[in-house]
Amino acid sequence: METVLVFLVTGAAAGVLAGLFGVGGGLIVVPALAFILPTLGTAPPVVMQSAIGTSLAVVGLTAISSTRSHHARGGVLWPVFRKLAPGIVIGSFIGATAAHHVGSTALRICVGVGALLISIQMFVDAAPKATRTPPGTLALSGVGALIGSLSALIGIGGGSLTVPYLTACNIDMRRAVGTSAACGIPIAWAGAAGFAINGHGVPGLAPWSLGYIDLAAFAGIAAMSVLTAPLGARLAHGVSPKLLKRAFAIFLALVSLRMLTSG
Repeated sequence: METVLVFLVTGAAAGVLAGLFGVGGGLIVVPALAFILPTLGTAPPVVMQSAIGTSLAVVGLTAISSTRSHHARGGVLWPVFRKLAPGIVIGSFIGATAAHHVGSTALRICVGVGALLISIQMFVDAAPKATRTPPGTLALSGVGALIGSLSALIGIGGGSLTVPYLTACNIDMRRAVGTSAACGIPIAWAGAAGFAINGHGVPGLAPWSLGYIDLAAFAGIAAMSVLTAPLGARLAHGVSPKLLKRAFAIFLALVSLRMLTSG
């Protein structure tokens, strides 16, 4: 019962964050699962792969819910999304495949460092100056491949990479967040597919697993994240989230440091 409650709370937090910041919720889900899954019987050598694969599956549903809310408010630039998407799909699958071949400890360090860098970016509200316009299809596809591979490697929806890039391309912040949420859909599903395929038959996974995706954790977390993502989207369009963003950045820094110092 405690495990179910943890999954539900984690999912609720992930959903709100996905809608509010366009970060997909993986920044909450991956660390939570990294600490929970070992207590449920997942073997240490595959804990991080399972945490990341499950996170991406959750993000896939959360991103759809968040994108619908942003689209209803005119917050998604679909032409930009269509140019980013092909590279995102390829990059995400490559990132998932790379994670399969990396040890769990190395993956934990990658996630910890990534989360720490993102927390610093969020706290100082760092964003490049809007000095350009979105490039052509080929260049955007290349950017998408880079965003997809890095995101799938650490189990996030890519918002912490996509939003700054889009704002640097002179795109309004709210539309950057909405478009980023849409980009989280191909990132998550291509990455989740990669983890499901690469994890097939790997020993040490939970009984109810699809490759590296823990289906029990996925169901519990996704149920709440899909419900709460529209709430985050409404907050993003209705209030300034600066204070909340900094509070989350501090929390994320503490989580990342815990991951980096855990054995």
